[in-house]
Amino acid sequence: MAAKKNPLNLNPLQLKTLTLFQALAEFEDITRPVGDGAVEVMELPFTSHGNHFHLGPWLVYAQDATGLRNIAPWTALERKGLIVGNFPLSVTLTREGLEYETGMRRQILQGSDH
Repeated sequence: MAAKKNPLNLNPLQLKTLTLFQALAEFEDITRPVGDGAVEVMELPFTSHGNHFHLGPWLVYAQDATGLRNIAPWTALERKGLIVGNFPLSVTLTREGLEYETGMRRQILQGSDH
């Protein structure tokens, strides 16, 4: 039997926010392991220029990142066991949060041309 797509029924804002947290967790210079497969992201992006910001090799449109500064998706993701939040300063992704397939990665992490 195939795994259910989005088994926790995350809404689009929660999926986008989790996708960005997962991408941030890939950068060793702003993360640290905290046990049991969890990773703390100690630095979140604050600067943007125009309608986008850069996240490593990717360009992220501001409209796809509204959850980074909105406590509602953080609260929902925490309630569902995917993160432990320290809104808006840092976030710890649980092993489940790191492994959750959002299906949004290609949609919101764009190639950057500058």
